[in-house]
Amino acid sequence: MSETFEQALPRAEEIDTEAFLAGIVRWVEMETPSDRPDLIDLLLEHVEQSFSGLPVEMRRVTSRDGCGGQLVMEYAPEGCEGKPALLMGHVDTVWDAGTLAERPVKREGDRLHGPGIFDMKAGSYLATETLRRIAEKGLVPPRPIQVYLNGDEELGSPTSRETIEKLAAGAAFVLVPEPAFEAPGTVITARKGWARFSLIAHGVSSHAGGNRTDGRSAIHEIARHIMDIEAMNETEEKATFNVGTVTGGTRANVVPDFARIEVDMRAEDIATAERLVARMLARRPVGEDIRLDVEGGMNRPPFVRSAEVARLYEATRALAEHLGLPMDETSRGGVSDGNFAAAIGRPVLDGLGCNGAGAHAIHEHILVSTVAPRAALIHAMLMSRHFQDLAIG
Repeated sequence: MSETFEQALPRAEEIDTEAFLAGIVRWVEMETPSDRPDLIDLLLEHVEQSFSGLPVEMRRVTSRDGCGGQLVMEYAPEGCEGKPALLMGHVDTVWDAGTLAERPVKREGDRLHGPGIFDMKAGSYLATETLRRIAEKGLVPPRPIQVYLNGDEELGSPTSRETIEKLAAGAAFVLVPEPAFEAPGTVITARKGWARFSLIAHGVSSHAGGNRTDGRSAIHEIARHIMDIEAMNETEEKATFNVGTVTGGTRANVVPDFARIEVDMRAEDIATAERLVARMLARRPVGEDIRLDVEGGMNRPPFVRSAEVARLYEATRALAEHLGLPMDETSRGGVSDGNFAAAIGRPVLDGLGCNGAGAHAIHEHILVSTVAPRAALIHAMLMSRHFQDLAIG
């Protein structure tokens, strides 16, 4: 099968890693915390300028509601046809402005450290730069190419979901260069869905020594719910729960009239997610004279390894074999914008970014040795007609 792929596809050893690294570092050194749409706009403007004079259509989606803006790029030269190949990445990070002053970009052997480099500026840059190089050379891909850069993914994509789903619905397949985990060459073919909930208990305050029984402890109420929710980790095979924050009370000698928890839920499939969301929202007070407010729901639906996803993966595995690259698949509990695309039935392949570690952590880094292999693979996926025929039929 591998012999039928186009022979002109570049191999990893032909990729100028240092040139890609220079661009990645430039992006990392432009800080883009999710709560600074002004800084996100500066990076998107930098991207637009890098395409100056090239036949690539640019469309900005302006920032709103305190969230960063978005950029849609499309390359559709004469000779390509059909639905576009869509690459989706984000440029916002969890790191506050000023983090670089404390932790500047640093290279240690095969590791390149920097805030936001792994999640996911390296992957977003690979997608964007691959498009730029294809357009600069005047190459004609089998089908149009779209690259989408999101500015509010780390917030749950509250203002971008509509754009994501619209782009995905019109795409032939969706590639997501989020960080790659596990062994080099591994991609992601399934992700759990993500829900968040807040539970707020309202009790009755009283003096803890003089008239304790006149009070109704909101903390006692919330503690019961914590134990019950965490216990579902033992009974639910396709879901996990985590009570991540607990707040409440005022002083040790006051029966607390307020307590709150924040709950994270992950579910493997839609049916499980819908059932458990309904169960969480239906929670009622356990104690007497307590009011319980429950809010929340699904943020991202599950990304299931459908037959379409499996076909896209198998085509990618064959292409990787042709290029002499390793390839394997895994599933993740973490979510991405790929969840939205998969939930509406599109073929999605995630985890196409660089390998490394430390997402949202101070040791965040990518492995330099994985830059060229990923760049070669992404280029080939966009330019190989045989791969695309295998991927979508």
